[in-house]
Amino acid sequence: MGVVDWLLDADPAIRWQVLRDLTDASPGEVGAERARVERAGWGARLLALQGADGMWDGGACFPASYAGGEPGQPWTATMHTLQSLQIFGLDPASEGARHAIALVAERGRWEHDGERYFDGEVEPCINGRTIETGAYFGVDVSPIVDRILGERLTDGGWNCEAEFGSVRSSFDTTINVLDGLLAFERATEGSAAVREARRGGEEYLLERGLFRRRSTGEVANPEYLDVAFPYYWHYDALRALDYFRHSGAEPDDRMAEAVELVRARRQRDGRWLLDRVHPGRVHFVLEGDVGQPSRWNTLRALRVLDWWDGRHPTPS
Repeated sequence: MGVVDWLLDADPAIRWQVLRDLTDASPGEVGAERARVERAGWGARLLALQGADGMWDGGACFPASYAGGEPGQPWTATMHTLQSLQIFGLDPASEGARHAIALVAERGRWEHDGERYFDGEVEPCINGRTIETGAYFGVDVSPIVDRILGERLTDGGWNCEAEFGSVRSSFDTTINVLDGLLAFERATEGSAAVREARRGGEEYLLERGLFRRRSTGEVANPEYLDVAFPYYWHYDALRALDYFRHSGAEPDDRMAEAVELVRARRQRDGRWLLDRVHPGRVHFVLEGDVGQPSRWNTLRALRVLDWWDGRHPTPS
């Protein structure tokens, strides 16, 4: 089985993106497959798990039952589930999406101080992800955007530890904010201030070659070199490259080392493996074990390389 056929032999959440990004399928074919995300497979399963309180597993960032002591961080709460539905490409106009988002908006509250879900809370990494899913699903998240613009640090990015005195940005927080600001721009056309902030965050990453310390040139975190999925709040080089591809940016020479790192992970059969799974409780498993071929990683790597090599245009 060829790589594209292998990718197409998958859940609708992957199939429609493969059709859009890696084949010459018509918009009608792509749209018909995308519509299945609401009705079949992973998307339908996640929608069915939403509680009457509007939340998944009873919480915004953590499950209601969470008391610590588990391996990693539980990924079953609302923030992580909404991110998954957005990555799956659930159509915001679908009945399932509209119903789910209305429930979250009406009843969802943050653990931090009982804030309404789409009002956000205090950490920019959390607020960046809330902006992303809110904007994607058609919620007005402009007040959180205004807040996050004022929290940008002097080196161009963001850090959740700023409230505790940190003056240096982090890769992880910055990519979450960038994803949010890009989604907000797509939904609203943004503003000069949003575009300036996003460009500044991009420069923060580019100045570091997407994974190196600016001060020493050393790899900032070995995990940034792994090809991981799902990524949740975590940063890695492939996630950053897929962000730049999705943004419509022109390839930048400062990304070249990261691109070649991704290219080098390609196996002889044309697939990419799952290098890492961020530990924690999940609703259900999306991929196989670490070290096994990964459809999500293969899809993302192929479309990044197509963008870099100029073979396919970036979808809007």
